[in-house]
Amino acid sequence: MIGALRHRGPDGEGLWFDGPIALGHARLSIIDLAGGAQPMGNEDGRIQVVFNGEIFNYVELRAELLARGHAFRTASDTEVLVHLYEEHGDDFLSRLNGQFAIALWDGGRQRLLLARDPVGIRPLFHTTVAGQLLFGSEVKALFALPRVPRALSAEGLASVFSYWSVLPPGTVFEGVRSLPPGHRLVIDAQGQRLERWWDWPYANAETPAWSDERWADELHTLLLDAVRLQLRADVPVGAYLSGGLDSSIITTLIRRRTNTPLRSFSLTFEDAEFDERSHQRELVQNLGTEHSSIEASKAAIAAAFPRMIRHAESPVVRTAPVPMMLLADSVRAAGYKVVLTGEGADEAFGGYDIFKEAAIRRFVARQPGSRWRGALLQRLYPYLAASPAAGRAMTQSFFGVGLGRVGSPGFAHMLRAATTRRVLPFFHADLQPALQRFDPDTALAATLPADIMRWPALARDQYVEAHTLMSGYLLSSQGDRMAMAASIEARFPFLDPRVLALSCRLPARLKLCGLHEKVLLRRAFAAELPPSIGQRTKQPYRAPESACFFEPGADGARLREPTAELLGPVSLRDAGLFDPVAVGRLAEKCRNGRAIGFGDNQAFVGIVSTMWLHRQFVQGNHAAA
Repeated sequence: MIGALRHRGPDGEGLWFDGPIALGHARLSIIDLAGGAQPMGNEDGRIQVVFNGEIFNYVELRAELLARGHAFRTASDTEVLVHLYEEHGDDFLSRLNGQFAIALWDGGRQRLLLARDPVGIRPLFHTTVAGQLLFGSEVKALFALPRVPRALSAEGLASVFSYWSVLPPGTVFEGVRSLPPGHRLVIDAQGQRLERWWDWPYANAETPAWSDERWADELHTLLLDAVRLQLRADVPVGAYLSGGLDSSIITTLIRRRTNTPLRSFSLTFEDAEFDERSHQRELVQNLGTEHSSIEASKAAIAAAFPRMIRHAESPVVRTAPVPMMLLADSVRAAGYKVVLTGEGADEAFGGYDIFKEAAIRRFVARQPGSRWRGALLQRLYPYLAASPAAGRAMTQSFFGVGLGRVGSPGFAHMLRAATTRRVLPFFHADLQPALQRFDPDTALAATLPADIMRWPALARDQYVEAHTLMSGYLLSSQGDRMAMAASIEARFPFLDPRVLALSCRLPARLKLCGLHEKVLLRRAFAAELPPSIGQRTKQPYRAPESACFFEPGADGARLREPTAELLGPVSLRDAGLFDPVAVGRLAEKCRNGRAIGFGDNQAFVGIVSTMWLHRQFVQGNHAAA
């Protein structure tokens, strides 16, 4: 199991056994390089812990614990966990500012505690086989044991092809469960208990009557301190720089407000629609940072796609995780183990198009005859070559989805789910009944707070986004998994719990005002950024999709190998997942450049990724990851 996770921890490994429990750890050394080996125990050894991640406020917690008489043998953040548990019991989790998956064994009480960080940055999976609980940071650690069954879950697939991720605690594998973000699982003589210990505090959020300037000052102060904490490491720390607002703020704070030397890393693309190199170049010149970038070509994306799936352990509907993995490779090659990123700002401060779409659709539902309707829609997606709002018929079809369900908590996400679900008809007829049993609205509602419909509309939209796309895809398939594929740790200052608490109290007008996104964030950092960066309209990170898998040939474009073999009739028949005729028609459509927008591209990438997942984890050997 440790060997299957060596990419997450290539610097060392440790084992500990005691009666019914065995703990193992693969270490990526970042803090206390000499003394931080795991598993780690308290003074008498009865409490043992292994964890993946970082506790950023460990310095302050250690000082508190020393003052209360606890003795430390190391300078690591790991040792803080055992003493903090001694002091506070299960409530120790609420004292942590970090990103983590924790397994803590209390030998005196014969009790295991599994816990995951508030927003789900670090993964944690578990399954039970013949009465034995198995857990690990990735599913491939569980599959290292031959007795663990391997099969794809129809419900998990239907969830991925609705919300881009499996709604927790499910996974795409039968019998394997994910510990949800902000939850702990307690296992003792009384059985198993799943408990939530943290959630986005919208339900109890009170908005103080502050001036806009006070809000901006508070945000600036909190985010700067989050950056300061997340720069703690005994190895060099770098930063991702996309050229957008969020990563520009993080890199600017590091460069201007701390003493940490800044090395920045960027992605570029050959296609202008996806490329942001001019904005990256401008900020690098403004900051004077040491910088490097890599260009992710279509051929490179296609070649690395199977490796990406081995690490993501999930189907995907975008190729975007692949360039992130290649970028992480370049960070590791430059001698870095840690990078700070701008992820999380859009969810916290209202930056995504989905929030604008929902606002417009709610307006349309209230005022269906308004003459402003067309003008509003045409202002969306200025960065897209083919906008969904480009034509009247497409506009009415696309934005008319679900207008009668404005009162549903998932209203904002119906467009995305409808587009993503276009892959489902390509599945084999034998799977259709199981796939169709999954109702996206019912499944989502089961994961949401009971009082969510009493919240403001934007708060509902943000909560659903954070618990579906962000935790299940952006922080997983596109985040932690791609960074750890190269044995580097990504850190996310915008997801500091103090910053999130502030965002939940923030008036909606300081997030989204009309169609202007992230109003307060822009205001708080306007003086520190070039106007061309600070005032930029959000351009979501994207990469070329179905076009990556085709190459020019004498008779026109053709599928690259090994994708051609993967989607061949024999391979499709052996897997039994998809209708070979329907897949062939879609591949031909993409080959001729006739893929229509997101729907066709997502369906094609979804089919290719599911086939690779099945081949690597169900049919074949995942160990090559």
